[in-house]
Amino acid sequence: MTAAARLLRLELRNNVMLWLLPLAALLFWFVTFRPGMAYPPMWNLRATAMQTSSLAVFVPLVVGAAAWSGSREGRHGSVELVAGSARSRWARQTGSWAATTCWAIVAYLGCVGVLYAVTAGEGAWGGPLWWPAGVGAASLPAFSALGFTAGALRPSRFTPPVIAIGAFLGLEISANFIQGYGSFWQVSPVVANPWSLGADEGIATFYRYLPDLAIAQILFLSGLTAAQLGLLGLPAGAGGSWLRRSATAVTVAGLLGAGAGVALAGTGHLDEHGMIAIPVLHNGAYDRPAAYTPVCSQSAIPVCVHPAYRRYLPAMVDGFAPVLAEVAGLPGAPVRVNQVAAAYEPGSKNEVRIGRAGAAVSGTPPVFNVVLPTQEAHQMSTEELAAILRAGMARDLVQNLTGGGRGAGDAQQAVTEALAHTSTLPPGSPVAEAARRFAALPAATRRAWLVAHLPALRAGQLTLARLP
Repeated sequence: MTAAARLLRLELRNNVMLWLLPLAALLFWFVTFRPGMAYPPMWNLRATAMQTSSLAVFVPLVVGAAAWSGSREGRHGSVELVAGSARSRWARQTGSWAATTCWAIVAYLGCVGVLYAVTAGEGAWGGPLWWPAGVGAASLPAFSALGFTAGALRPSRFTPPVIAIGAFLGLEISANFIQGYGSFWQVSPVVANPWSLGADEGIATFYRYLPDLAIAQILFLSGLTAAQLGLLGLPAGAGGSWLRRSATAVTVAGLLGAGAGVALAGTGHLDEHGMIAIPVLHNGAYDRPAAYTPVCSQSAIPVCVHPAYRRYLPAMVDGFAPVLAEVAGLPGAPVRVNQVAAAYEPGSKNEVRIGRAGAAVSGTPPVFNVVLPTQEAHQMSTEELAAILRAGMARDLVQNLTGGGRGAGDAQQAVTEALAHTSTLPPGSPVAEAARRFAALPAATRRAWLVAHLPALRAGQLTLARLP
């Protein structure tokens, strides 16, 4: 062990990956850090986006550096010269591979640590997601072994750039073969969420991040690493017969592990919380909602959101304010507007349908439940969000109160339009005129009429003629 440690120290001081660390940091800043900071400060967004984009930075550098180190003896024509050394060729090669991998992991953890520290400093709710970072860290030994093996088996100055470009393209193209949520290609380490969703706000907030796919990916990557390192020990010049038998066992074990990871990924399915669940690896504890204390406004009817979405609270209050002022205190009016988790349902191929988990109105006294548009994989400004809430969800709240939804009567439609401050009816129609008259009433008169007649209106017992 002492000799192995001394060899590793020597390789660390002379490894080409050491000179690539500044380039890796620069590329990480440009490809991963800057785009990541454009996302809201949410762990689910930044961590999953980091897993995907950081590999585009590190894979070509690590593969190229490892291939250069692996081809060193062949390029210098020193294979026979070092054949009589005290250490076997396999030991020397694994020492050189380990040095390249160590520097790559140091650079990766440093870059990820900066991104996570900045995200924590911006007040992201909850704690860091470690599984995406773990998949990225497990990828580096596997790709380093790929480059090193290619360089050792085909020593040439052209091998490092060719294998680096090939590994990068193969990694990026692999996700394009994903069809459905039971695809074996999901084992690719660039996949952090269902591939068709990408970085999604609605995932891993109300429920904990599901590690099933990450575990399968780490198993695959660990097996791939072992198989490639074992392959280096198979040639006759790698060492004695005992060493080659050990290398054969390592190779077989690695292939079995990698195959198991691929097979597990192929049994995945999209769960109702928007993550890939693998039955063999699934822990039922992750199906329980994560505990949190909602953040609520001080409006007449409180508007409450998950603390991770607190930056959207002013926009929500702005969007609902006109309607809440109209309906607060009315019979059957909700006592709170509450943000709830989104429900995910798989469609054909890679399609996903996203909706509200549960009923629009629940509980006694009633609570109006909403799913924010940003939970449905949309990025928008606070002004856009307020406008969508005002035109859509605020109107839905009124419809649930007046019974003015699909199949509603003329009186229900007219009162809904007046309270929601919308104009979706044909101009000049009797219903539109009734809505205009009702909206023009003094607020006190309108409220007194609603208090007396709202139950009958909701039951569909009133006509336009009975509207004031």
